[in-house]
Order: sequence, then C-alpha cells, then structure tokens
Amino acid sequence: MLFNSFIFLFAFLPAALLIHWLVERFKPEWRLPVLLGLSLFFYGYWDWRFAPLLMASVVVNWLVAESFTRTGRDILIPLAIVANLLVLALFKYNNFFADVAGFVPGLTIPRYDFALPLGISFFTFHHIMYLTDLKAGKAPRYDLVRYGLYIAFFPQVLAGPLVRWSEIMHQLDERPYQRPDAEERFARGLMLLVAGLAKKVFLGDQLADYTNPIYAAAEAGQALDMGQALQGALGFTFQVYFDFSGYTDMALGLGLMFGIVLPQNFDVPYRATSLQDFWRRWHMTLSRFLRDYLYIALGGSRKGLALQLAALTATMALGGLWHGAGWTFLVWGALHGIGLSVAVLWRKAGYTMPSIVGWFLTFTFFVLTLTIFRSGSFEVAGNFYAALFGFGAEGFTMKWRALAIGAAISMIGPTAWTFIHKLPPRPWIATLFAILFVVVLFKIGDDANYEFIYFQF
Repeated sequence: MLFNSFIFLFAFLPAALLIHWLVERFKPEWRLPVLLGLSLFFYGYWDWRFAPLLMASVVVNWLVAESFTRTGRDILIPLAIVANLLVLALFKYNNFFADVAGFVPGLTIPRYDFALPLGISFFTFHHIMYLTDLKAGKAPRYDLVRYGLYIAFFPQVLAGPLVRWSEIMHQLDERPYQRPDAEERFARGLMLLVAGLAKKVFLGDQLADYTNPIYAAAEAGQALDMGQALQGALGFTFQVYFDFSGYTDMALGLGLMFGIVLPQNFDVPYRATSLQDFWRRWHMTLSRFLRDYLYIALGGSRKGLALQLAALTATMALGGLWHGAGWTFLVWGALHGIGLSVAVLWRKAGYTMPSIVGWFLTFTFFVLTLTIFRSGSFEVAGNFYAALFGFGAEGFTMKWRALAIGAAISMIGPTAWTFIHKLPPRPWIATLFAILFVVVLFKIGDDANYEFIYFQF
C-alpha cells in the first residue's frame, strides 16, 4: 500500500483510524496491541513473506534486551548488533560483497537473489539505536508490544524518519484523543498528509517525468547535450527532495493522527551555505544516527585531526553504502566525507566565505555528486559529466518549467511542518486543504503512481 494509493487512503487508513479511535475510547488497554497489529498488517500487505522477518527481528532483539537486562552480560549487545548487520548484509549486500570478492584471487562468495524486504535498513538501525543505548545505560526495558511498536509503527517502518526510542516511547502511554488539543493535532496531521501527497504527486512525480527519460537515454549510451544533462541532474535533485520530504510529511501527519509526534527530517536543505549545514538539514535523522552511533564511535573529533578526517570519510562512505549495494553509492558517500573533511580544514585554517558563495558551492556539489547516486553506473555518470562540461552532443535541449517551480518551492520554504503548525484554525484554511485533497485524488486517478524513491533503500 503506497501512501499515495486509493487502497491506503480509502480503505486501510479510514479503517485503521476508526478501529484505533474505538479502542482508545472503550478499551484503552488494547490500544498499543491493536496499533501494532495494524502496523504488521500494513507491512505484510506489501508481501506476506516479509512480515515473518520483521516479527522475528522484533522478537529476537527484544529477547536479547531482556536477557541483557536480567544478566548484565555485555557481550549480548555487540552480538545482537552484529547479527542485525549480518541479516541486513545477507538480504541487501550479499551480491555486492560477492562482486568485491571476485577481485581477490581464490576468494568466492556465492550469489543469492533475495527479494529485498522493504524498510530493512530502517528497522535495523532502530534496533541498533535502542540496543546501543540500552548497553550504555541510557535506555530502559520495554515490554514486547511497546518495543514492537517502536520498530514497526507503520508510518515510519518503510522509509523513516529514524526515530530514537526516547522520542516516541513516552508517547505510547498517552491517550491521544483525550488531550485538550486532540482535534487540532488530528487536523494538523491531516493537513500534513495532504501537503505531503501534493508534494509527491504534483512535484516529485512530475519531476520524475523530466528526469527518467534523460537517465534512460544515458543508460542506452545516447550522448546528451548540456541542456538534457542539466535537466536530468537538476530534475533528480528536486525530485528526490519532494519525493522523500513528501513521504516524511505524510509520515509525520499520520503519526499525529494516531497520537504520536515523529521527528522532522528536513529543514530547507537547499538553502544550506556549507556542506556541514546541508547535512544538518537533509535527512536529519539519518545524519544524527551517523554522527552519534558511527562517527563518534570511530573517534569523532576527540583523537586528533587525522583521525577526525578519516572518521568523517568512513562515516559518510558507509552512509552512502547504506543507501544501496553498489560502488556508485559508496563513492557518493565518500565524496561527501571528503567534502566535509575539506570544510573542516578550511575552518581550522581560519578562512571564511560569503554566504552566497557557500550556498552556490554546496548546492553545486550536491547536484554533481547526486548524479553519481542516481546513475547506477560510472559509465552513465560519465555521460552526464561529459555533457555538463560541454563535451556531449551539440545543442541545448531543456525543459525548465517544473525545475523552476521545484527550485522556488524547495529553496524559499518553509517546510510543511513549520508552515502548517503556524496556520491559525480557520474554516477557509480547512476548505482550501479539502479542495487540495480532492485535486490530488483526481491527479492520482489520472496518472500512474510512482513508488517512493527511499523504499529501495
């Protein structure tokens, strides 16, 4: 069930909201088990074969946490984290590792074509965050239902945001529809859902129509002219923003409708004036995870400049590989690690830069590196770079209207979360969002729905 599908909007979501409201009103002690059951149903609807993996993952990790709480054996947590990573590697990276092993004489790893379970990267990282904090004495014990809901809550299980246990667990014991602001929170959640749908359908999907044919031509070996390359590179830059931030808006809105506040994931990243500033604004929960659970664990900035730069590069390279099992993802992440390292050296040297220059360099760097991310191969990326730097086909063929609209909206801001939470409760505003929702539904009915880009990660 895509969030932008009729079966979700007119079947699952209304039924889930009604069941949740009835249980919260008449049997509040059933609320969390029912919400967990709805989340598992939502996940299993994609492919019933994935549901047992998610449930086994929840149960096994919870049992490890229980055993650690009772016995205090420190070895249990590292073993569990390694096991989680091995499961992720088996499903997502086995063939990549097999290709890497092929470069070593006499070393072979068998290849398996497993179907990639949706959301496995996200729920694996949720396990790691909780287990790490449990070992550090920061996280308490939770019962199986609460822990299962932390991992599998349906708005965020497929593509985030990456939620720390401390941000959500205390909310599970509330009775959301008994709050004095319950109606307002529900309404703002519905508005966020509509706003995210609109971003996905009217901007992300339309930009996909700008972008996909260009990349398809490049993959077929067709030489691009500079205009086509700009259209493809800029088109994907804005497409991935509206696609993923639109999903995040929908996830946050759905969370509010079920009484749970999820963390924001974007803060107008295309206005960033440095690469460090960019990663504080883009996919904020992933950036936070990489900083707190990987970069700091590798030494961070505490053990000298050389180790800091190495930790930055390794962290971002692994963050790139998290997005996909391929060399292009690894190189994309490593380039951002190198870029961040250069920025560290620049600051330590005492240099400064005008904000407009910093913005231009940051945005240009992201567009150019994102081309590698999207290309899937270095040959396709090379085709793009040749055209972008004037060595492609002659001419300048470019569609610009959707690019201009995407640039204006993504750079001027504000984010949907900030904008909607500042709106006063007025009937005419509700009417406008109702009209927008109807228009979105007509658009969904007319066009083929694209899956969300981050579902593949």
